[in-house]
Amino acid sequence: MSSFIDDKDFVVKPTSLKKTQLFFALVSVAAAALAGLVFGPADLGFTAVIEELLNKLPLVDLDSGLSSRQQAILLEIRLPRVVLGLLVGSMLATAGGAYQGVFRNPLADPYLLGVAAGAGFGATIAIVSGVGDGLGFLDPVPLAAFAGALIAVALTYTVGGSRGMLDQVTSLVLAGVAVASFFTAVQTFVQQRESETIRQVYFFVLGQLRTAGWDEVTLLAPYTLICITVIFLARRRLDALTVGDEEAGSLGLDVRRMRLITVIAASLGTAAAVAVSGLIGFVGVIVPHTIRLIFGSSYRVIIPMTIFLGGAFLVIADLVARLILQPAEIPIGVVTAFLGAPFFVVILRTAWKNS
Repeated sequence: MSSFIDDKDFVVKPTSLKKTQLFFALVSVAAAALAGLVFGPADLGFTAVIEELLNKLPLVDLDSGLSSRQQAILLEIRLPRVVLGLLVGSMLATAGGAYQGVFRNPLADPYLLGVAAGAGFGATIAIVSGVGDGLGFLDPVPLAAFAGALIAVALTYTVGGSRGMLDQVTSLVLAGVAVASFFTAVQTFVQQRESETIRQVYFFVLGQLRTAGWDEVTLLAPYTLICITVIFLARRRLDALTVGDEEAGSLGLDVRRMRLITVIAASLGTAAAVAVSGLIGFVGVIVPHTIRLIFGSSYRVIIPMTIFLGGAFLVIADLVARLILQPAEIPIGVVTAFLGAPFFVVILRTAWKNS
């Protein structure tokens, strides 16, 4: 695929994740999660939160001093929201890292093959039909968003995965652009005919981590675990792709099969994340590329670090979204876009200077 990014930027010297890097990632996750649990319109306090969480462990009996109302806020509102943020952030960041490796471009993100447009269309259909809300685990909106995202990716791979004059990577990207444009156009048409639902669709498009309990976590967790595991196991093969398809094939790697499996895992996980959180942009670009700049270009480091730091990043972004206009909150997609737009500019300027 033609790109303004020099291929030499993606030729890496494989390395392994260091203990200090893993420790930093774990501390970041713990700090972000604790901040997400403590701060909000009702400040619960670090010590009380830690004691209340420890009190839920077997054979531990501690009095946190929290009232029943504060315990409900912690355990039924903030804790599932923080866990959901960790899952969504980890999935989007890891999928972004996988896409960047597969397509050999640091600007590739989890929505490259039409996931966002398909999910937006599916959610819009569910919202305008009036069947959303109030069904908890089986809420039609995330289910429709998930189905729409999968249909978009399947259509992209059907159109772009066939052999032709273009290489597979370029074909997939172009097909993704076409499919995304189609679903976006249809979604816009539906919205204009059902203008009273624009506000609900608007909130979905901007993304949110609002949750009334553990249903969304239960829905997303299996997909995240399976898809992240597949991508994690492919990290060495992603390193092999950095030398090019032909060279990787000469090393015994089935490039087409590996690319297909990785893209399916990343797209499936992204579809599940989008279904419960809406369209939260830039996470899949900011996190893996920042890790690449700080810790090196080997996917043996990038993939494990994105699993942890992606979740930490989104929890902090959600915390900012909750606090900046409290007691009201802004969509989390506004926060990530505010960070992501200048980040893109920095990447572009760096690429132009190096070209």
